Amino acid sequence: MGALDSLSEYISDYFRVAKKRRKRNVMQTVNVKVKMDCDGCERRVKNAVSSMRGVKSVEVNRKIHKVTVSGYVEPKKVLKRIERTGKKAEIWPYVPYNMVAYPYAVGAYDKKAPTGFVRKSEQSQPLPGAPDDKIMSMFSDDNPNACTVM
Repeated sequence: MGALDSLSEYISDYFRVAKKRRKRNVMQTVNVKVKMDCDGCERRVKNAVSSMRGVKSVEVNRKIHKVTVSGYVEPKKVLKRIERTGKKAEIWPYVPYNMVAYPYAVGAYDKKAPTGFVRKSEQSQPLPGAPDDKIMSMFSDDNPNACTVM
């Protein structure tokens, strides 16, 4: 019986390795910029994305041209599905205005951005140890003893 047991273990191990293990997607939120002009465009995009496997919710904000998809999806697949409707789509390129250190930098300011948003860019991030940060920390409202001028 020892030979049959070892043979059955060998065969069962072979079949376990041969099966492809599916990589599970992580629950995430994907924000996409899509130019939508009418109710028909909005409905087409919403129906196309909501029919994907793993999608839990779809929110469309036509005013700022933003589609928010939550679920077990990949961003590239969401973009491809939206582009199949005939609409141009890109990952949401904007961040809130107050999250950027230099909102009027060349790469950050965008006239087409919705109100309260600026374009996400590397130039809008402050350099560590920048002189602006040192000057601003001298006059802190949080710490009244920080003012070195008075």
